[in-house]
Amino acid sequence: MTQKGLILFLLTGFFWGLPYFFIVLALDSFSTPSIVFLRVVLGALVLIPYAIYAGGLAKAIKAWPYVAVFAVTEMVVPWWLITEAGKHIPSGLSGLLVATVPFFVVAILAIFLKDRKALRLRPLSGMLIGFLGVAALVGVDSLTGAIDPLYVLFVILASLGYAVAPIVANIKLRDVSSASMIGLSMLMVSVVYAPFALPNLGSEVMNASMQSLVAVLVLGLVCSALAFVLFFMLIKEVGPAKSSLITYLNTAVALFLGIVFLSEPITIGLLIGIPLITIGLVLAGGGSKDIETPKT
Repeated sequence: MTQKGLILFLLTGFFWGLPYFFIVLALDSFSTPSIVFLRVVLGALVLIPYAIYAGGLAKAIKAWPYVAVFAVTEMVVPWWLITEAGKHIPSGLSGLLVATVPFFVVAILAIFLKDRKALRLRPLSGMLIGFLGVAALVGVDSLTGAIDPLYVLFVILASLGYAVAPIVANIKLRDVSSASMIGLSMLMVSVVYAPFALPNLGSEVMNASMQSLVAVLVLGLVCSALAFVLFFMLIKEVGPAKSSLITYLNTAVALFLGIVFLSEPITIGLLIGIPLITIGLVLAGGGSKDIETPKT
């Protein structure tokens, strides 16, 4: 990995480890639809003007069907699932479960894109070990009453979306600037969420704590607009397979913030699951090549 790639990797991983913590803070005052709506509106307010200024918005509009697919798999569904799960499971656990993204990437590369390297023993064994880690974590903590498995499933489904979206972008939207693609995606998502958020948004904002307002601003401007731009710069620098490994850093940041600032417990399931998931990530990430795809 080049020096530029390493810097992008560290910054993106850090910024994408923050949302789980700030979602919990935002949920003190806002509903799930309002949080997602505010995230995308704030992001779009920054990225759309920039895209217009840079002259790349026309390409994004021309490729709108693929932008829409990206928006659904990256934001519309996953952000609702993760935000809703934040009401019921620790933020650090959400960050850890999103570490399943590289496993889904390996599966997609192997099954749908016929990547022979993804079919090798190393990445496949990594995927298996990683999911055993998730199963152990969920099983142990469910038996002890520490977590609700339904909301674990929410985050895992969101992770599947997170795996699909950058692959779609890398294959179909390589000639579209990241700011244009993300800005247009956020505009689309805001339209989807507006009917659910707007009826109660005014009263929520008026009654919101300063902590929740700051959390929403960070989610929109830092964890969404800035982090997405950095992430797609990273994809262009190192490819989607290696980019998915930012989940290493995501997980560490999410667990640290949750344990230190939210007093989230270190459960038996976490102690069993974390080593297995880490081993799985090392094996899965080490065995898959980046996707070689034609430009659209």
